Amino acid sequence: MSYVDVWRQLDWDDVRMSIYSKTAADVERALSRRKRDLEDFKALISPAAEPYLEQMAQQSAALTRQRFGRTIGFYVPLYLSNLCANSCTYCGFTMENKIKRRTLNLDEIERECAAIKALNFDNVLLVTGEHERKVGMAYFRECVPAIKRHFSYLSMEVQPLDQHEYAELKTLGLDAVMVYQETYSAPTYAKHHLRGNKMDFEYRLATPDRLARAGIDKIGIGALIGLEEWRTDCFFTASHLDYLERTYWHSRYSISFPRLRPCTGGLEPKSVMSDRQLVQLICAYRLFNPEVELSMSTRESPHFRDNVLPLGITSMSAGSKTQPGGYADDEPELEQFAISDERAVADVADAVKQHGFEVVWKDWHHAYSGLPL
Repeated sequence: MSYVDVWRQLDWDDVRMSIYSKTAADVERALSRRKRDLEDFKALISPAAEPYLEQMAQQSAALTRQRFGRTIGFYVPLYLSNLCANSCTYCGFTMENKIKRRTLNLDEIERECAAIKALNFDNVLLVTGEHERKVGMAYFRECVPAIKRHFSYLSMEVQPLDQHEYAELKTLGLDAVMVYQETYSAPTYAKHHLRGNKMDFEYRLATPDRLARAGIDKIGIGALIGLEEWRTDCFFTASHLDYLERTYWHSRYSISFPRLRPCTGGLEPKSVMSDRQLVQLICAYRLFNPEVELSMSTRESPHFRDNVLPLGITSMSAGSKTQPGGYADDEPELEQFAISDERAVADVADAVKQHGFEVVWKDWHHAYSGLPL
């Protein structure tokens, strides 16, 4: 069994209608409960909840401080390659785009690692385009151990792999994997994934199951907000999280909520989410699940990131470069998408501290005691 079986039992239109039929009474009931279920989550993301945003924000902030304290984890993406064998309408790396392609070799990776270490990061997210032949397991076997020597915690956002491949990468130093479904609507997914392995909706949907069975420490999920009606897509994300936590209790989970950003050849969002609605979503996720990590990327503006910080966010990127070689060489024409928060890492850290939070650079450290297990 995988989440695919759960997903098949949920009808997109029925879910959407249920969300939009929620009333103020449903919202008040959800806010009064100590433990919320998926029906409560529907109420909290519904239009009926918008007048209750201040109450949601207060509860969300309190729950976050209770579980995570006043800390914000910092991470940085390291783009290894923009080679891609997929055709995706929303991504600057899509194979149709006539851009310069580059895959970092080990010497170039060492330069990137040195530049990132100089910025104080110890938590790195490896990102590539999806090109199984040229940027697949053979490449990962070389670069993952080389990068792990520099950083305590290593995450990946690459093409979906098989369970045994994730298990192998774990032995090489991989700690976490982010795999975003983009949209949980199969027809919309097909509309935006026109060529390549990424066309396989259900294989991608079952990826978190394979990750958990391989023993990966942390699994990140989410929808790309703008491809479909955002409330319905985000309900499916919450449903996915609920299933994963009940089925694989030994893994940690995180949720991201990226809004479509400009990129070469990109498209206009089908569903536009306002800043206020994104705040509503962040608070709804926190009220639904006090334990889940919520991550905020540099896709969002400095003003928004600074002000939403206390409401539920537990980790954020800073100083991000979305092209291979971006930290050591800086070649902006290769960007996957345009970032919004272009502040230097030190400036973001200062802003976090000014809001009364502590920056956590190191997520985890594996220690060996020398004692028999």
